Amino acid sequence: MYRFAPSPTGDMHIGNLRVAIFNYICATQNNEKFIIRIEDSDKKRNIEGKDRDILDILAIFGIAYDDVYYQSKNLKYHLQFASSLMDKKKAFACFCTEEALEHERDRSKKQKKAYRYSGKCLHVSKEELLDNNLSFTIRIKKPQTNITFKDTIKGDMNFNGDEIDSFIIMRKDKYPTYNFACATDDMIQGVTHIIRGEDHISNTPKQELIRRSLGYEKKIKYTHLPIILNTIGKKMSKRDDVSSAKWLLDQGYMPEAIINYLTLLGNKTPTEIFSLKEALEWFKLKNISKSPAQFDIDKLRFINREHIKLIDDIELSKRIGFTGVNIGKLAKLYTQQCSTTAEIKDKIDTIFAPKNSDNYQENLNVLKAIFKKAPYFEEFDEFKKYLSEKSGLKSKNFFKPLRILLTGQESGPNLAEIYPLIKDYLKDIVK
Repeated sequence: MYRFAPSPTGDMHIGNLRVAIFNYICATQNNEKFIIRIEDSDKKRNIEGKDRDILDILAIFGIAYDDVYYQSKNLKYHLQFASSLMDKKKAFACFCTEEALEHERDRSKKQKKAYRYSGKCLHVSKEELLDNNLSFTIRIKKPQTNITFKDTIKGDMNFNGDEIDSFIIMRKDKYPTYNFACATDDMIQGVTHIIRGEDHISNTPKQELIRRSLGYEKKIKYTHLPIILNTIGKKMSKRDDVSSAKWLLDQGYMPEAIINYLTLLGNKTPTEIFSLKEALEWFKLKNISKSPAQFDIDKLRFINREHIKLIDDIELSKRIGFTGVNIGKLAKLYTQQCSTTAEIKDKIDTIFAPKNSDNYQENLNVLKAIFKKAPYFEEFDEFKKYLSEKSGLKSKNFFKPLRILLTGQESGPNLAEIYPLIKDYLKDIVK
């Protein structure tokens, strides 16, 4: 069982999308179930509708899944598990105020030590607990032994038990913390493989401790993916436009190209340009580099351009707002200048827009007038010869206005290549 567990707190980050892609690939390769778990327990940070946005993004990228779960539906189980840990003396109620804890943190800071909970409430008796009306958190007892696990990319991982704090598993509002909800949900849903970003690697020993304390013995296989860096070598954040999958789509980067690039990033692949279906044949997690990968927008532009060339003509036409095969073929001509469908759409829209020119308006008007009385020409050379002879225009005074007449632009692909694709639309083009 594989799972992708996003939080509905913002737009899908490309790092999260990469995690979803890899989970989907591995689940498909191994004929395992793949589920989506919306981690919505943190009510204060949830944004209404973002859960739907997440599922819509996965659909756009062709990432299929077996079921969708909402973490908040498991609240009763989280409470039961916390109660069980307290009954087994593996967790305890903590009545420390935030002010008292802040004082402890300040003292650790002054002593230049990592903060660890003092254990002040560790030995509160059952009677004291029953007689106390104050609100409390629940903390898990720190481990007595080291926590170890194996990571597909990083190898054997060993965390000293003394370095793991008696951390909070249930807040005062009786909602679970991230690690407690995540660890117990993975138990409930029978997750056997966890692929996620390496920023979660410090959470893994805590989640392992929770499950072990509950007596859960099933082994989980881990893969923590190295972070993605931005152009200045820092971890990509939500402030980086390119970090948003939605932003990339809005800019005209195709889902196929984004999948290609994110799978290629920091990976050894047999070819540079490939589809998700092809990646299913050869993808291996062990080929992912241990080092952070740097996001290169120019590389993505190149890959996007190659996928535009590969896509079916009709499908490409639809993606830029048209329906004809020839418009799809025309769009591919513009990969000489453009790298995204948004850029190409601007070029095609300009072809069908009214034509004007600051430099050649008079000559353009002459050609427009002649065109309105011209017969239909199958071949571009015949069309060009007719307009040239009728107008008497030569050299750039003819060719520049002619290009503007047909495309609305002074430069671009060869008109001899463009004409066969637009000749049936000329009455809509010449305005």
